[in-house]
Amino acid sequence: MIRNKLLWKNNPQQYGILSKLLHWLSALAIFALFASGYWMVDLDYSSRWYQLVPHWHESVGILLLGFTLFRLFWRRIAGSPSGIVSHSAIEKKASASMIFILYVTLFIVLISGFLITSANEKTIAVFDWFNVTPVVLAIKNQEDIAGEVHYYVAYAMIIFALVHALAALKHHFFDKDNTLKRMTKT
Repeated sequence: MIRNKLLWKNNPQQYGILSKLLHWLSALAIFALFASGYWMVDLDYSSRWYQLVPHWHESVGILLLGFTLFRLFWRRIAGSPSGIVSHSAIEKKASASMIFILYVTLFIVLISGFLITSANEKTIAVFDWFNVTPVVLAIKNQEDIAGEVHYYVAYAMIIFALVHALAALKHHFFDKDNTLKRMTKT
């Protein structure tokens, strides 16, 4: 019973199963959203995907926003594993900064995406499960401004995510420490 409880919650050595699940599902959703966003901007009006892909993109984006808010709540409750002793102060600071940057860019991308759709006062039907009311700000050209932010910050976020992944691989293969294992090992 005690072991089962420890698996769900983070401990000083590694992340718990819920934190791992939230991390990897978020990563999958982020890269899928990026790929679908990259693809859908070139879709022709006559394509059968023209309506469907944006609907999926918006739906997953809204779900990821809620999911990320829960993830931050869980992070607050479950805490994080202790820093790895072999990491330098600079590595620890870089890691914390990267996590902060990833969350900030993710929220900017999700909120700007929501504001793009909201500009047309269009209710978002999240997979036809529920509707999200649009938010129209008193900003002239809301759709264009939000679209520019969404585009550039999404690319920046993907670059940061790739750096994050490369750093984990560097720790695993070159430093031979438990950085990656803490997020993969069960």
